[in-house]
Amino acid sequence: MHISAKADYATRALLELAREPARPLTCEAIASSQRIPFRFLKSVVGELRRAGLVRSQRGCEGGYWLGRPAEEITLLDVSRVVDGELLTLRGEALAALDYPGAASALPEVWRRIEADAAAVLRAVTVASLLPVPAGDGPAGKGAA
Repeated sequence: MHISAKADYATRALLELAREPARPLTCEAIASSQRIPFRFLKSVVGELRRAGLVRSQRGCEGGYWLGRPAEEITLLDVSRVVDGELLTLRGEALAALDYPGAASALPEVWRRIEADAAAVLRAVTVASLLPVPAGDGPAGKGAA
């Protein structure tokens, strides 16, 4: 499975936005913080905005915010928005893949791998990837 730079950058941008949900962040700030090429990030954030995963406001007080709660954005959502199909074979979707003869069982293996990968990505939300603030985690409770 190939994880694209777009999916990686999109997820990292969403994590930055989720870390500070009370204020908008600019693409410049996100690019700098995550060491992502600004022009590429600007394009990726545009795709996230069109899909409703982020919202934007222009102007000196503007920037980007999450389009919905971080608990509701999964890595599967992000991957599908920026890359489309989760897995492809030579650029083609796996749904209609069919091989003759001795290889006839192989397409089902590829589809199972895609389904398993989708299940993992669906189970991980942006919120679940955020670091736990000091004092909020198990080690921080009751610690002196």
